[in-house]
Amino acid sequence: MKKFWNWKTVQNNNDKLPENILFLNGTIAEESWFDDEVTPQIFKEELIKHSGDITVWINSPGGDCIAAAQIYNLLMEHKGNVKVKIDGIAASAASVVAMAGTEVIMSPVSMLMIHNPMTIAYGSTSEMQRAIDMLSEVKESIINAYEIKTGLSRNKISKLMDNETWMDARKAVELGFADSILKRDEIQDIEIPNVSMLYQEATVQNSMMNKIKETFKNVNEEKIKADSLINRLDLIKNWR
Repeated sequence: MKKFWNWKTVQNNNDKLPENILFLNGTIAEESWFDDEVTPQIFKEELIKHSGDITVWINSPGGDCIAAAQIYNLLMEHKGNVKVKIDGIAASAASVVAMAGTEVIMSPVSMLMIHNPMTIAYGSTSEMQRAIDMLSEVKESIINAYEIKTGLSRNKISKLMDNETWMDARKAVELGFADSILKRDEIQDIEIPNVSMLYQEATVQNSMMNKIKETFKNVNEEKIKADSLINRLDLIKNWR
């Protein structure tokens, strides 16, 4: 398991209680959470240990939709205020995680990107159509998260996803994906992990293919059946 998150507790001078900080850096779940009960449980247990208010720093190009869905749900159910701060990029699945924040704050030089869900499949015409239909359902579930946060119409959000929309901090605030822009004094006392990255569609596709290959490593045939991918997508079609 390659962890893409870590915790830090900071004692602020003006507050009696320490601040719990969660960093989400890099690709979300390079090793897929599909058919993995251990990693999600570890994340859940760590989140429970950090009771009360938390601050989530995000710098991620996206990653595994299943992991993003579970993180989103866990943060939404967390008994405390969840403040999300985007200091680099929150693209693709990472943008969905960001929507779990009761308050979303972006660095003035950060970016947020939303687009349609993707998968890679191989099979007959009917099998491929089933994969397409399931992706449509997954898109609707993702729209749920964006709609709750922004208040935009589903049609508007759908068009933004179709166009693979990139937003700077001002645009994200204007559209409702973020609430405000990060100020200088909000980062001066926090040591943010230095993770440099650039979103590229090919990178996401390669990561996705590697996860699929790992999932089916015991299969003799060197092809990916759409039926198997349908089961994977089915796990995330009922996002909030």
